[in-house]
Amino acid sequence: MNKTQEKLCLDILEKELIPALGCTEPITIAYAAAKARQILGELPDHIDIYCSGNIIKNVKGVMVPNSGGIRGVDAAAILGAVGGNADSVLNVLETVTEQHCEKCRQLMKENYADVFLAEGVANLYVKVVVTKEEHFASITLVSNHTNITEIVKDGEVLYSKQQSEEAQEQAEWQLNVETILDFAKNVSVEKLIPIIKPQIELNTAIAEEGLKNHWGQWVGHTMLTYCGDNIFIRAKARAAAGSDARMGGCSMPVVINSGSGNQGLTVSLPVIEYAKEWKVEEEELYRALAISNLISIHLKHYIGTLSAFCGAVTAGAAAGAAITYLAGGSDEQIGNTIINALGNVSGIVCDGAKSSCAAKIASAVEAGILGHFMAMEDHSFQPGEGLVQQSLEDSIRSFGYMGRVGMKQTDIEVLNIMIEKTKP
Repeated sequence: MNKTQEKLCLDILEKELIPALGCTEPITIAYAAAKARQILGELPDHIDIYCSGNIIKNVKGVMVPNSGGIRGVDAAAILGAVGGNADSVLNVLETVTEQHCEKCRQLMKENYADVFLAEGVANLYVKVVVTKEEHFASITLVSNHTNITEIVKDGEVLYSKQQSEEAQEQAEWQLNVETILDFAKNVSVEKLIPIIKPQIELNTAIAEEGLKNHWGQWVGHTMLTYCGDNIFIRAKARAAAGSDARMGGCSMPVVINSGSGNQGLTVSLPVIEYAKEWKVEEEELYRALAISNLISIHLKHYIGTLSAFCGAVTAGAAAGAAITYLAGGSDEQIGNTIINALGNVSGIVCDGAKSSCAAKIASAVEAGILGHFMAMEDHSFQPGEGLVQQSLEDSIRSFGYMGRVGMKQTDIEVLNIMIEKTKP
């Protein structure tokens, strides 16, 4: 492994593995609103929120964290403006109090915020405009939950990031599974600990909360109650339990992956559970989590941040690959784990963030573990079978293309049904 590859992988991990409080889509709206208020310099008289369909889809059914059970795009924006701390970025609502929540409920009744569907924009697009008498400020985020592309105050552009920069970042993608495995096996574990340790601690904590107390539809707890207490069940149940709590409005933060808390839970908790079961050395756990996180990011790169392709699928495949690594599997077997998992459940559709995400996570983790079992027996789906191609990287691009391009119309129809524009 050369130093350039090592820096690439470490930079990606540092950028992607950050704490976030609650579902990242409402948090993104709250962050934009808090930042817009910060630029304006005072509490606005009114807020306008322009969102892509995928943002609306992922906010509609999930509770805004620290809100006491409030849902909706307008709620996220108002709470961010009223009580959010923009400097905390994805932990923007950690400062919210009950007084802020009550103010939010009051302002919602007064039509304080208007929500608009932004068309012809990126799948992840949020623009918040706040006004106070004759003054206004706006914040625009594109493609990434914290990627501010424009800041405007009273008509003056204070900051602008050109879309050409976005395209350049995409064109410069250099990650592949071979590089990831080389990095994870050879990097000094001391460089991984400060990045990955918070993921172990925070994600384990919210999983325990999700199993102990009744959040969401209690998918994780239900699995342990009725399916038995073995490693295969525990790996699925703990990941699901973390999502139960997170989708249910729990105020505990998680360390995300690919901009998603649910994906962050899925890539980490099954791997942590298997490491405990097999009593592997701590160093190997860190290396395995480097594999699961980076493979998930690599797979998601070809799909995009938000789409109709359920992100738990790629995260579950990545977790399965890391489990194969912990089991002593070869590089080929790790690659076959990915193909087996993607070839199994890549058709799971994302219909927004909500309590059923926990069940989808359980299914994705099961596919990842089954993919691991098959790979360890040297079984894998073959080229020409569905979307599987001649090489691992070609297969990854194939599934990514299906999720990014092939499912565009699916995404539109899901949104139309959810906002009742289409009646099935």
